[in-house]
Amino acid sequence: MSKTFLIYGVSKGLGKALIEGIPSEKDFIYGVSRSVPPFKADNFHWIQADLNQINCAQMIKNKVGERPINTLIYNVGIWEKLAFTEEYTFESSDDLELLNIIQTNISACLLNLKSLLANLRLANNSKIILIGSTWGLDNHKSKEVTFSATKYALRGIVQSLRETLREDKIGISILNLGYLATEYPLSMPVNEVIEHSEGKLIPLQDVINAVRFILSTSNATCVKEITMPAMMDENV
Repeated sequence: MSKTFLIYGVSKGLGKALIEGIPSEKDFIYGVSRSVPPFKADNFHWIQADLNQINCAQMIKNKVGERPINTLIYNVGIWEKLAFTEEYTFESSDDLELLNIIQTNISACLLNLKSLLANLRLANNSKIILIGSTWGLDNHKSKEVTFSATKYALRGIVQSLRETLREDKIGISILNLGYLATEYPLSMPVNEVIEHSEGKLIPLQDVINAVRFILSTSNATCVKEITMPAMMDENV
């Protein structure tokens, strides 16, 4: 039986890998991104969207209509311009940039989930997966304040929304991911990814396997949270 996927951030990186590694050829796929994604399959339908726009969630809802959604994956996360560098300081971060990060990472997530819950209720054993970060874990050692705050917030969304979705038997999960080997395609063998990245990055195949596990569970189970730091990551 075919399923409908709605996946955000599909133009590159993990989002692109999710499209390549999760749905089958018989499934119906909505892919959301600002930039044109590299997919031409008949079952792939691109929704061009800027999540920083307040009316974006309603526009996506209009595109989906009343179609049941089996799987929604919110793979979105922008960060400060100087994040993860020695030059980053919270005091010097731009005010507008701070608000844009909150809008894209948190507000848009809430608005999109709110508008699409009815579609998720129409499907059997539907799942929501938010792509979080180890920057949203307790006592991590990194200093990017706004990005961290938004990833903490995603965990709050999952924990609270679970109480609403329990009666609908809709599973909601968050993947707290560390440093990903996004520069290497999903088609590259894992051992080559590990060799090229000196074992310091998480192969995309490992994330795909985690998503597959969540999707394989029945509606008698809720996988609340999976944390996946890189083995050599000392931030967590």
